[in-house]
Amino acid sequence: MAVAKDDAEAIRAANDRFYRAFEKLDMEAMVGVWAQTDYVKCIHPGWGLLAGWEAVRASWELIFRNTGEITFTLTDVQVEFRGPLGWVTLTENILSHLEGRVAATSVLATNVFERTGGGWRLIHHHASHVMMPPARGASDTIH
Repeated sequence: MAVAKDDAEAIRAANDRFYRAFEKLDMEAMVGVWAQTDYVKCIHPGWGLLAGWEAVRASWELIFRNTGEITFTLTDVQVEFRGPLGWVTLTENILSHLEGRVAATSVLATNVFERTGGGWRLIHHHASHVMMPPARGASDTIH
């Protein structure tokens, strides 16, 4: 189905814009990726829940101010969508320079996008550090 393929490609492109803005530490580009509403949410690794655009924006400003360089290699990218919502699950393989330190880590992430008149906009980003490999049969487990 052409519409489904087009939606999946548009969601993937929106996800790519998110990571390009992050790598470039470009606040203007990051603002363009997000829906600027009170219902957006963000969970950075090790942080609590950030709710609403003002809190989410402030978090990106802080991260960008304190990051010298960051590079993502994205793996295990899966795109899904239903109606006006699309989501991407993936592994962020990150190399970063933060406060004078070099770090390499892997983070599992889910990015949820909403279809708007201006295209697909991010409404939820949740990233968690990978602590151990998935358990056998984990896809059958309910938490």
